[in-house]
Amino acid sequence: MSVHFPIAAITDEFSPDIETAVASMKSIGMAGAELRMVFGKNIIDLSDEELDRAIAIVRGAGLEILSIASPLLKCVLPDSPDVDARFQQDMFAAKHTFADQPRLTARAFEIAQRTGARIIRVFSYWRTVDPDACFDRIVVALRALADQAAAHNVIIGLENEHACNIGTAAETARVLAALDHPNLQVVWDPANAVVSGEKAIPDGYRLLPPARIAHVHAKDCTMDGHKPLWCELGNGVVGWREQIDALVHDGYKGWISLETHWPGPGGNKHEASMICGRRLAQFVAA
Repeated sequence: MSVHFPIAAITDEFSPDIETAVASMKSIGMAGAELRMVFGKNIIDLSDEELDRAIAIVRGAGLEILSIASPLLKCVLPDSPDVDARFQQDMFAAKHTFADQPRLTARAFEIAQRTGARIIRVFSYWRTVDPDACFDRIVVALRALADQAAAHNVIIGLENEHACNIGTAAETARVLAALDHPNLQVVWDPANAVVSGEKAIPDGYRLLPPARIAHVHAKDCTMDGHKPLWCELGNGVVGWREQIDALVHDGYKGWISLETHWPGPGGNKHEASMICGRRLAQFVAA
């Protein structure tokens, strides 16, 4: 069976045990992996020895490491408006500060080189009550990262994250317009745009230049006010069939990567990711 796009997942969505995760991912046809939480640590905090062990496990399962799901710029921006308390801040064991960012950035590039990952995922500081007031400083930070990425031949993938200042497609498109840099692209997460209050598909997605979408994250939800109720992929309000069709139409050449979030039946996260992974495989089937 042919497929429109290869599929992958963030490993810890399947299991905190990376060996269990990659075996399960492989069993449902996934060929790629993103690293975020490994051996109980955020990827950015792994030692070289731990990182080499993780690489061996992923490659041993026949999977490619696509992206470093780093926590870069997932912190408070000093001297900015108050953080917007409406949105849950997912930390994934990354309790780093603004002052830590230069060190984390250097380590992220080292990890990308060691793993062969083409994309380093980044954010836009915790969302404030006035994101516009932070915009210019976000662009400055992203330009610096993109310049460094050019020297390392990797892509800075800005994820639109509802808990950060750039959460919608409209906000993302504004950043791209302000920073036309070949090494700054987008990790497009339509569910995050929905949580940010946008109709992600088709309205938000249409605002994005397809050529600057480097990667796509797949999860689904319904909404209870500002609170997302994560659910089985395809059973929420995101509109995944329409999203896949639009990506095919626009000539997207990247991966679709599962970021389940749904706790699953009876709180069984592994089963949730298996269910959602199989649904994703169905969605991308040509």
